[in-house]
Amino acid sequence: MRQLYIGGFWTASASDESIDVVNPATEEIIDRVPAGSPDDVESAAVAARKAFPGWSETAPSERGKLLGDAAELLKQRSEEIAKTIAADMGAPLGFARRVQTLMPATVLSSYAQLAETHPRESRVGNSMVVKEPIGVVAAITPWNYPLHQIICKVAPALAAGCTVVLKPSEVAPLAAYAMAEIFAEVGLPPGVFNLVSGRGPVVGEAMAAHPEVDMVSFTGSTAAGRRVAALAAESVKRVALELGGKSANIILPDADLALAVKVGVANCFVNAGQTCSAWTRMIVHRDQYDEAVRLAVEAARGYTVGDPFDDSTKIGPLVSATQRDRVVRYINRGQEEGARLVAGGTERPHDRGYYVEPTVFAAVEPGMTIEQEEIFGPVLSLIPYTSEDKAVEIANDTKYGLAGAVWAATEDRAIAVARRLRTGQVAINGGRFNPLAPFGGYKQSGVGRELGEQGLEEYLETKAMQL
Repeated sequence: MRQLYIGGFWTASASDESIDVVNPATEEIIDRVPAGSPDDVESAAVAARKAFPGWSETAPSERGKLLGDAAELLKQRSEEIAKTIAADMGAPLGFARRVQTLMPATVLSSYAQLAETHPRESRVGNSMVVKEPIGVVAAITPWNYPLHQIICKVAPALAAGCTVVLKPSEVAPLAAYAMAEIFAEVGLPPGVFNLVSGRGPVVGEAMAAHPEVDMVSFTGSTAAGRRVAALAAESVKRVALELGGKSANIILPDADLALAVKVGVANCFVNAGQTCSAWTRMIVHRDQYDEAVRLAVEAARGYTVGDPFDDSTKIGPLVSATQRDRVVRYINRGQEEGARLVAGGTERPHDRGYYVEPTVFAAVEPGMTIEQEEIFGPVLSLIPYTSEDKAVEIANDTKYGLAGAVWAATEDRAIAVARRLRTGQVAINGGRFNPLAPFGGYKQSGVGRELGEQGLEEYLETKAMQL
């Protein structure tokens, strides 16, 4: 069994319990990690607090150099780490290389630069306004992008001068261990980065409530985010939350329908649909609706479901039996409420593994469960509209506001509609995801932003000194 990383050392957990790490494609146990305890959180928080004065006073150029060295080592180990992610959470290997591993390396490199270049002082009248690291950060990360979400939190926190206690998801924790090895190898000072594996209700809650923790950054479900925020509120900690989504893909009548549907289906099914920002609601004008359904079904049939290590695979397994069962329940619910299943369904495509066929629903009406709730699987809902105003109304009519897309004949028209969407990111005519732009949500999709300069600002306090 693996150990925890606390105060610069690999150490046994205070708990003798362990958590099995299961390969979702084979259903076999491939590793075990400690089921950490509140005592482990105490040790890690104390180590992070002890390291904070020295790290916060370290020259920004030195912090940046260490992060840059870590980014280079991450790139060198990218193939190995991609295979690890393919094994413990089921991402197809090609996707695990490009998105699950090399994109985090890009983000880490960006914070190596920002550590030195981001301005920390300004003058306002007779005041000097300075930005200072907030302190000890508890980072609680999910399983769907296990390395990317770690880097989105840990990199800006370290660049800002904060120290970190990380709890990765117990479902797919192995990338976190690889990152801890990298930080140790590049010489990050003891206690600056600490890793405590374990379950959310035990380790995560102890971190959120710990008096030595100054800030909690959490990514996960909206329900779990509420719990984290409530615990943190007892000691008035800063909280950053990146939560659920039910993102809309609006296709205007003058758009390239075939392209918009093709890209929309791809976005919905990426990472087996286990993406909080996935465009899971395709909103199409009623005059084009039947053709859009036909195109979506045709596209869905091209998504091969299978072994993550097979080059032909486009959709790997869902991360766990629990997640597969959840998605199946939603597919059944959609049919019960009157939506029309036109592709996929609940039949298991393989005898072994937590697989779900890419699924498409037509005749989806606003207010249906599958139109309102985050499914977190490869399930697409097509919804008709009769006017541009109605399309915007449907898009905005959920509790979420994380991402979305608008397609139109001209960029200006698409932007005009995008400005009306209550959501944190909007892709215009298929604009590519930018890992250097701020990412986060409106409404119950979260609080705060990750990535870019705004991501760094989350970890800084502001002080005014009157001169």
